Amino acid sequence: MTAPSPLVAVCQFAPAASRSANRERVSGLVADAAARGARLVVLPEYSSYFVDPMDASLAAESETLDGEFVQTLARLAAEHATAIVAGLVERADAGRVHNTLVAVTDAGVQTVYRKQHLYDAFGQTESTWIEAGPVGQASVFDVDGVRFGMMTCYDLRFPEVARTLVDAGADALVVPAEWVRGALKEHHWNTLLAARAIESTAYVIAADHPGPVGVGFSQVVDPQGVVVAGVSAGEGIALASVDPELVVRTREVNPVLRLRRYRVTPAT
Repeated sequence: MTAPSPLVAVCQFAPAASRSANRERVSGLVADAAARGARLVVLPEYSSYFVDPMDASLAAESETLDGEFVQTLARLAAEHATAIVAGLVERADAGRVHNTLVAVTDAGVQTVYRKQHLYDAFGQTESTWIEAGPVGQASVFDVDGVRFGMMTCYDLRFPEVARTLVDAGADALVVPAEWVRGALKEHHWNTLLAARAIESTAYVIAADHPGPVGVGFSQVVDPQGVVVAGVSAGEGIALASVDPELVVRTREVNPVLRLRRYRVTPAT
């Protein structure tokens, strides 16, 4: 019997410094993607709230996992019979926040991921405002028999994160991002997405912010590093099927996960 190939959607939009406006925009994107058959809708990092440059409003506008943003995702998931992954500014201790991803279905929150590698690079210091999440855990969830694992933006530059996800059985890596524009940043984005797919023999499903802050180019990459659907620089939605049999065939031909001689252990 042929395994199902769920349709996934990457939604590229620019979250604003208005939680209500973001919820409204997310509602429209999820409805649009679901109407086109998406079984999983992936939204960018910081979908609940975003301001550039970052400032103390992140803490003021942060939410808990039972707040309005996640409640909206749960309602949308139930209404449209689709799973949703989105970035949330989550309240943390001492006036700081977590850069968090939630995977939500009609049954509620399935898993949570708090960004491990903070963007203290290219002149940015995300750690000024964000508290890093714990290392060593893999945030995975299943849709139609396909296992998805979550990572966030700058995590893409650390192949160990992808390895922990495939070690947990992931067939596809979900990467919400706000990949900041800059010299060669589009090249880095496209190259790293393909690299994580090839070395993991897994799909990569990446949703970014559009310009002028993000590079855009949200995309779905197959296990051999081929882009099978994508958005250009503006807002939009791209859809593609995730074929679990292609993952199996790719891993049979290119058994890098089985042949590797090193394991991932968290740094102290």
